[in-house]
Amino acid sequence: MLIQEGARWRRCATRRTVLQAALLGPAGVILDTVAPARAQQKMSKQAAEYQDTPKGILMCATCSLFQPPQSCKVVEGDVRPEGWCKAFDLAD
Repeated sequence: MLIQEGARWRRCATRRTVLQAALLGPAGVILDTVAPARAQQKMSKQAAEYQDTPKGILMCATCSLFQPPQSCKVVEGDVRPEGWCKAFDLAD
């Protein structure tokens, strides 16, 4: 809301904006601190059911999550390009 003070206009907080900030502010702070930490966590090889050999024609080298030479976006530790896990996602 704008209020005129002489020749100048000043922005004034409305009840709606104050309530939105009070209700949504803490949620934003929580999401800003929790979400990045969760995004950086990787699965263990055991949880991902990782294996050093391909599953048929499916292998890490053709997965969109593979990061050459031996890394993965979602599995911790070194992974072989010939390996495979249940998080496999065929690259486009």
